[in-house]
Amino acid sequence: MLYKQLETAFFPRKHPLDADTITLNQKRIYILPSRSGLILAVVLFAMLLGAINYNNSLAYALTFLLISVTTVSILHTWRNLYKLQINIGECPPVHKGTMIQVPIAVNNPDTYQHLAIKLAWPGQEPTHIDLKPKEQHWVQLTTPAIQRGYQTIGKLVIYSRYPLGLFQAWGNLYFDARCLVYPTPSENKQLPPVNSYNNADSGENKEGSDDFTGQRKYQNGDSMRHVNWKALAKGHRLLTKQFGGESPNELVLSWHQTDKTEVEKRLSQLTRWILEAHQIGLHFGLELPHLQLPVDHGDPHLHRCLKALALYGKQA
Repeated sequence: MLYKQLETAFFPRKHPLDADTITLNQKRIYILPSRSGLILAVVLFAMLLGAINYNNSLAYALTFLLISVTTVSILHTWRNLYKLQINIGECPPVHKGTMIQVPIAVNNPDTYQHLAIKLAWPGQEPTHIDLKPKEQHWVQLTTPAIQRGYQTIGKLVIYSRYPLGLFQAWGNLYFDARCLVYPTPSENKQLPPVNSYNNADSGENKEGSDDFTGQRKYQNGDSMRHVNWKALAKGHRLLTKQFGGESPNELVLSWHQTDKTEVEKRLSQLTRWILEAHQIGLHFGLELPHLQLPVDHGDPHLHRCLKALALYGKQA
């Protein structure tokens, strides 16, 4: 709290947002005494008063020796952060309510080591880093995903009290980075009925006229002729046989299919349906007010649909 108040009062942010890389130079590194350093300063002052009062040469020598060590430690603490290069990677999309994983690389371009480096968001538990000469170290920082859409990374702090803990040097990192946060999936996993499908009953594909290609989980609307009754009799779950030449089941997930009234609950339900449809291999589309994504499948289509839900009603 003390460092935050002093920083706000005396060290206002002067640096614009950085895109990918920040190099700690003399303008980015701040340093102040730690609590231990302040206590030592009081002790040294008392020792100096005692040495003056008793005119004791040994007391003078010890006092000025400790003062010299303390003064030298200022340079070593500041130098422990100097020239470090911090890079931020791309964080993968997550769902609201989970943890955002932010990859951070700390690079040491010097020929000497940097020890006891700490990196964290303000108020959170730091990650400890020791860097050998010419070494780069990747760490994963986590922060809660608290809002749907794009969540900014915010300010990171890198700091160190090496070597004696008497001073704390720190630098503020303002990255121009953000992470995409999907809506929280609903608990209701029941998909709506399949909107269109081809099966043996339609006459377009006769069972036995195509090669057997595999099985999948039974969905509402599947032909009873394609159900694997033998597997069911053996205690397995209800499965549907698939044959070559069949058109895949197509499911269009619509905003109006949800029985919710609140926007966030609608988005949550659609998110769950999209995840379920993708997991069982359905071809699905998405219909939102003023936006329609055609029927497709695969990971890129999954991301497009979830991104549309994440950014619904927000500016990209």
